Amino acid sequence: MKDWQNMEFSPEELGHYSRHLSIPEFGMEGQKKLKAASVLAVGTGGLGAPMLQYLAAAGVGTIGLVDFDVIEASNLHRQVLFGASDVGRKKVEVAKERLREINPHITINVHETRLTSDNAIEIIEDYDVIADGTDNFPTRYLINDACVMLDKPNVHGSIFQFEGQVSVFNYLDKEGNRGPNYRDLFPEPPPPGLVPSCAEAGVLGVLPGIIGCIQASEVIKVITGIGEPLAGKLFLFDALNFSTRTVKVQKNPDNPLTGDDPEITELIDYQEFCGLPPLGEEEDEQQESEVPEVTVAEYKSWVDNGEDVQLIDVREPYEAEIAEIGGELIPLDHILDQADKIDRQKKVVVHCRSGQRSADAIKKLREKYGFDNLYNLKGGILAWSEEIDESVPQY
Repeated sequence: MKDWQNMEFSPEELGHYSRHLSIPEFGMEGQKKLKAASVLAVGTGGLGAPMLQYLAAAGVGTIGLVDFDVIEASNLHRQVLFGASDVGRKKVEVAKERLREINPHITINVHETRLTSDNAIEIIEDYDVIADGTDNFPTRYLINDACVMLDKPNVHGSIFQFEGQVSVFNYLDKEGNRGPNYRDLFPEPPPPGLVPSCAEAGVLGVLPGIIGCIQASEVIKVITGIGEPLAGKLFLFDALNFSTRTVKVQKNPDNPLTGDDPEITELIDYQEFCGLPPLGEEEDEQQESEVPEVTVAEYKSWVDNGEDVQLIDVREPYEAEIAEIGGELIPLDHILDQADKIDRQKKVVVHCRSGQRSADAIKKLREKYGFDNLYNLKGGILAWSEEIDESVPQY
């Protein structure tokens, strides 16, 4: 952090922060520390949107944005930085515009990229506090490990349907003690596919706002030194029955990063660590080699030419109510139990929202029952909506 004691404010800034300055425990000292600090938000979506708005409004002097995604219509029910007119634009560009409108007195740095083992150290090392608003396990472990290696506090948040979690990892307290990190709480990632994404399982729109605001509060506490951060604790919130719980997080002596006999000394391949295929072209090649695919255009040509093709939808019933292109609905969890509904004598196209669950279904069916006539609809409903029929909603 910069020398906060030498921070100065313009009359406009003093007016902006006047309600902070009137808090005895916060005051001018707290505001100067915020202005001197830099925070990197990894992800500008569900958690990042509310968190960033409050960090900008509060006066964090430098905010970094890491995101490579574009805004989709399905983002708008929870990613409150964005509006309908922003669909198709880059998230970091719109986020920077909105945050500058909230507070023109701060600096916004844009990192329009995917955080990887190749760039994480270079990006993270320039910031005082890292705020993890990501939604996948490889990036969570990557952020954690980079923060530990660089001695950075990691304010972590996660959401699922009606539930949220917040913790402050790798925090250095006033006595010089370093707190637990993400690997102390989760030594190993869950098996691939066990925990569905928000796109698959859904999330209550207001939940990211609640959890993102708590993250912002923890970031401010870490920077200013007021209060007691959620270091060594995991805060659990259930919006469905409005229950909260805080559990202790202990250091694990077997932690491969910070335990008694550390094995990890540099950033690793986090896709491989989480049992997932490599990103980019390598992922496409691997998927093609494992599961036969058909594009939406190819499938449409089969139907238009009168080919006898069976279509299987492995999404959940509520998804079919949102958007559908026909086919027999057999959710992924029931696909093996209802395999007798799948014809072995003709082409069978299996589809879902994006093509991931349908690929998983085909793998299971081939492995257990030896199906050799199954094709994955590449890109799923999203590709159909984009390339064939735009009246089919994207969700």
